[in-house]
Amino acid sequence: MISPELTRFIAGLPKAELHVHHVGAASPHIVADLAARYEGSTPVPADPALVEKFYDFRDFAHFLQVYLQVVDLIRKPEDLWTLIHGVGGDMAAQQVRYAELTITPYPHLARGFAPEEFCEVIEDARRRAETDFGIVLRWCFDIPGDFGIPAADQTLSLALDQRPDGLVSFGLGGGENGVPRAWFAPHFAAARAAGLHSVPHAGEVSDAQCVWDAIRELGAERIEHGIHSVQDPALLEHLAENTITLDVCPTSNVRTGAVPDLAEHPLPALVAAGVPVTVNTDDPPMFGTDLNREYAVAAELLSLDADGVADLARTAVRASFLDATGKRALLRDIDAYVAQNSSAPLT
Repeated sequence: MISPELTRFIAGLPKAELHVHHVGAASPHIVADLAARYEGSTPVPADPALVEKFYDFRDFAHFLQVYLQVVDLIRKPEDLWTLIHGVGGDMAAQQVRYAELTITPYPHLARGFAPEEFCEVIEDARRRAETDFGIVLRWCFDIPGDFGIPAADQTLSLALDQRPDGLVSFGLGGGENGVPRAWFAPHFAAARAAGLHSVPHAGEVSDAQCVWDAIRELGAERIEHGIHSVQDPALLEHLAENTITLDVCPTSNVRTGAVPDLAEHPLPALVAAGVPVTVNTDDPPMFGTDLNREYAVAAELLSLDADGVADLARTAVRASFLDATGKRALLRDIDAYVAQNSSAPLT
C-alpha cells in the first residue's frame, strides 16, 4: 500500500487520460438515471448500488455483453449529452485536465442517430464540459471489431464526412481473437491519410502477434493495452526504439481476466524494457476504479515516489494528441504542482 501522503499527492496532481471509453466511464448514478428513463425495456437496474453489482463480470465476453446493454440506454440525443457531460465532470473532479475519450459510434448510428445529429450532440457536450468543468475532451472514433467490415465502413464514413472539431484519432476495439487487425487496414490507411492518429486495441486478451499486426497493418502510433507484448522481446525492443506508447489499464486487465491479479501484471516488465507507458482506467465505474486509484496501483507496482508518479503524468501529456500549446501549459501545471508539494516526504 502506498502512503496517505502519496495518495493525496496523486489526487491533486494534474493529469491526462488517454484510454477511456465514453459509455464505460459513466458513473453508476449516470447509468441508473438513464436506466430509469427506460425501465421495463432494459436489464440495467435503475439504482446506483444495483448498477455496481450489475458490473460483476464473469469474463471478458460477459463484460462486452454488459457493456452493450449499457450502450442500449443511449436512445435519444439528450441521453448521449447527459452521459458525456457527466463523464467530463467526474473526470475533472480527479484533476484530469485533458482526456481522449474513445467513442464507438456504430451502435448509436444503428439505434437511429443521424450522423450529423450524433456529432452535433457530442461536440456540444464536449464544449459545455470544458466551460463547466475546465476539462479538455477530444475524441477517438472506434471501430467495434466484432461487428466486422460494415461497422468499420460506417465508422470511417462518419469520421471523414463529419470530422467533428474534437476528433483526433481512429481506433479499433471489441474482441481481438478471431478479429484480425488486417481486416481494417484500408480503413486505418484512409483515416491516417486524413490526418487522424492510429490508436487500435491490441494485445489485451490476445498475444504479442496482435500488437505486431496493429503496428504493421494499422500504423499504430499508440497501442490500447498491449500488455501481452511482454511475450516477445523483439516487440518490446521495437516499441521502445520507436516510442510506441502502451496505454495500460491495470485494474481493467484483472477485472476482464486478461491477467490473473495485479501482482502478476506485466506493467513492471514493460517499464523495465524501456517501453513508454501511460496509466488509464478503460471503463472505470464498471471496474470499480478511477484514475487516481490507477495511479496508486502503478505507484505500488513500480515502487514510485512522487517524482515517479509525476513522470507518469508527464508521459501521458507527451504521448497525447493535445496541441503543442496545450501540452506546454499542462506540463507547466504538473511542474508547478510538484514544486508546491516538494517539501513533504511522498513515498
